[in-house]
Amino acid sequence: MRRLIAFPCAGETLVGTLDLAEGPEGLLIVSGGNEVRMGAHRGMALLAGRVAAELGVSVFRFDRRGIGDSSGENRGFDSSRDDIAAAVRAFRDAVPGLQRLTGLGNCDAASALALFHEHTGFDALILANPWTIEAVDDLPPAAAIRARYAAKLRDPREWLRLVRGGVDIRKLARGLAKASATPAPAAPARLAARLAGALDASPVPVTILLAAGDNTAIAFRDEWKAPMFDRVRTRAALHGRDTDSHSFAREGDKQWLFERVREALG
Repeated sequence: MRRLIAFPCAGETLVGTLDLAEGPEGLLIVSGGNEVRMGAHRGMALLAGRVAAELGVSVFRFDRRGIGDSSGENRGFDSSRDDIAAAVRAFRDAVPGLQRLTGLGNCDAASALALFHEHTGFDALILANPWTIEAVDDLPPAAAIRARYAAKLRDPREWLRLVRGGVDIRKLARGLAKASATPAPAAPARLAARLAGALDASPVPVTILLAAGDNTAIAFRDEWKAPMFDRVRTRAALHGRDTDSHSFAREGDKQWLFERVREALG
């Protein structure tokens, strides 16, 4: 059964959608970027209906302040702690029998869950393509540039394009410079370091889902190798999907995503 629920958050009104099931588990989906609660290509709405119907897990999705049907000002994922906490309260009020709550988010919603889960009452996390990019120019992150160039150097057609003048030399030079630059020392306030610290401070199980060809996922995987994630890696389950779809929208991606969610829910 699917129904709409309006609930308060810091003087504003948020709107969520509940797919009700009979089991004691709940899945709260946090939308990434400026997406409304249905997700890209209706992906999260379809996933919610399937999880409720096939797994017996109630699913709650919502629009944070300033997005979709919710009132207020959109201040981005880094200001969404109160929104997530209000959604958790609304979910538990609507389904009093919930015994275990898992949070699922893609992109900066995954980062928001990582940062704020300890304060909002989750028992497990599913983080898809977590956002760790702090842009300083209009180019992709250095890790993504290196991955792209490695693939291009193995393709004879790309060498032919270069010889024939089909490559933007200025953009190529900028990309090479960024890819080869020595990274600056990690400052404590850097987003990736904040994620590592927040996940390290909490013992909840963490499942990480990465789209292998997605720039955001490539950047996160590069950060994931760093010592700051050492302890988190020992208890996190990381799964990769051979797709470039950030929202797992390609053929076969949705089934793969559902299977990983089912595994994480146990």
